[in-house]
Amino acid sequence: MSASPSLARADRPGAAASPAAPATGPRAFGQALRTVAFVGEVLVALARWLRGGPGPRAADVLQQLDHCGPRSLPIVLLTCALAGLMVAYMGGAQLARIGAQGYIADVVTVGVVREIAGVMTGIILAGRIGSAYAAQLAAMEAGEEIDALRVLGVDPVAHLVLPRVLALVAVMPALYVFGAVVGMAAGWLAAVGAYGVSSAEYVQQCLRALSFTDLWIGLLKAVIYAALVGLAGCREGLHAGRSAQAVGVATTRAVVKALVWIVAAATVTTIVLTSLGF
Repeated sequence: MSASPSLARADRPGAAASPAAPATGPRAFGQALRTVAFVGEVLVALARWLRGGPGPRAADVLQQLDHCGPRSLPIVLLTCALAGLMVAYMGGAQLARIGAQGYIADVVTVGVVREIAGVMTGIILAGRIGSAYAAQLAAMEAGEEIDALRVLGVDPVAHLVLPRVLALVAVMPALYVFGAVVGMAAGWLAAVGAYGVSSAEYVQQCLRALSFTDLWIGLLKAVIYAALVGLAGCREGLHAGRSAQAVGVATTRAVVKALVWIVAAATVTTIVLTSLGF
């Protein structure tokens, strides 16, 4: 009597769980502990490297910078421009009711610089870079390349994870600044074209509304999002199964986990900074 297809799949070595099945109960707790342990390993490897120990090679970091930065810039600019345009139209529709169209620039500037540019850039990096990190490392795990590194005495975290996370963190400020500028520029289209605000008035209000506090808060959040994207992608890749299906599962989980972490970080930082008066 032959076994059912589902039992055969369950018994097959390296079979991965469906990405649609959520982790609950003890399994979810174990996953959380594994994530905390992984973050600790990354911090230890970073501290060891800063003290002069083994760490990422410059060539690896430069390669990841090229992958994360210039190649991600077009989609980041497009997304931030559309978000800035949307905020301008939504804000303008409400301000027009009280005849305060001149303050559209304030709404766009504060919203884009403080929140939207960082969040949208983080989301794009999660889909484009975080998924790629997970797929690359999961494929190496399936091919036993990471085990080979351990046998040779090479720390996979220092050799594979640090270059990717550092590249994301390093390139994020530039992507954030470009995204914020483009988002404010897109708001100009709505303010001038739909609500009759003059170009000079829009630019003047943008400069007046832009503050150093909003800028450093937005930049800080963007860097946090970049680190979370890198950690999510590398964590899922290094802890993937040893099958082709596991590569796809790790990629999906990396994107989902990065998006959840970004939203959670945005919420927590907004609540904390607002409570502190920033």
